[in-house]
Amino acid sequence: MRIAVLALDGVFDSGLASVLDVLKGANDMRGELPQPPPAWEVETVGFHRRVRTGAGHVVHTAPVAGSCGADLLLVPAIAERRPEALVEAVSGSGYASARRLIADTLDGGTPVASACTGTFLLAEAGVLDGRQATTSWWLAPLLRMRYPAVTVDETRMVAYCDGVTTAGAAFGHVDLALALIRSRSPALAELVARYLVLDERPSQAAYTIPSALAQHDPTVSAFERWARTHLDQPLNVAEAARALGLSERTLQRAVRRTLGTSPVRFVQDLRVEQASHLLRTTDLPLDSIARRVGYENANTLRILLRQRTGSTAGALRRG
Repeated sequence: MRIAVLALDGVFDSGLASVLDVLKGANDMRGELPQPPPAWEVETVGFHRRVRTGAGHVVHTAPVAGSCGADLLLVPAIAERRPEALVEAVSGSGYASARRLIADTLDGGTPVASACTGTFLLAEAGVLDGRQATTSWWLAPLLRMRYPAVTVDETRMVAYCDGVTTAGAAFGHVDLALALIRSRSPALAELVARYLVLDERPSQAAYTIPSALAQHDPTVSAFERWARTHLDQPLNVAEAARALGLSERTLQRAVRRTLGTSPVRFVQDLRVEQASHLLRTTDLPLDSIARRVGYENANTLRILLRQRTGSTAGALRRG
């Protein structure tokens, strides 16, 4: 399998390096399997022979024409975390050639992949329209609002849809590379993960900070502040809307547009976040914590903690 890794000016250093390192590790370890998959042929290509990374390092690349005939075009993230600057970059003339290459590659039947901020470049190229994708959880509201034709699921670490693979978070490049290996050899992916000490992270949900997501919209931010002062009470969305001077429908739409979820689910996230904080920082029993975040039944909270964080060790000890 030939993989063309597109290094652009401003590329995220760790994103590029981790993809190359994990794939090289897979090639080095394949001989340890009784039936190894074929080796990956990986080439770093670019529009210039010398590319300067986001941290200022110089990477030498092969001509981008080398991506022709590849089985996959992989585009590491851009080292830009400021939302407005990110949108300006991916939509600007500096990345016009990259957008055309991405679109032409997928149109020609070759899959494409990216992670973190690279998802925005794929979206700007139009290849995510009508597809499901993920990105860094804190950028999901921006991706959702700017590209409404994209189905954004920021809880997923890796998402695959119709020839396009996306991964979340900066170090999601590791998860992306492992997913590519796993698609051909689950045994080799497990071996690589063990040697490199990489944990499986199917979801970003445990890392999400709900208040950071809410800041993308003033209405949602105001609702978040209201909800936090009423976490110990049953949620009444109509009452919340009235308190904010809104119609219930306006509040529902604002939350859905920004977060891709309902007010009820968002408040559930706030409750789980607060419960997790209390579990880490206090000696309160689970029953008391449950009541503080609006649940009469501690078992309900225990189930939600398991779903969101993947672990209930602390909760079980206090149950």
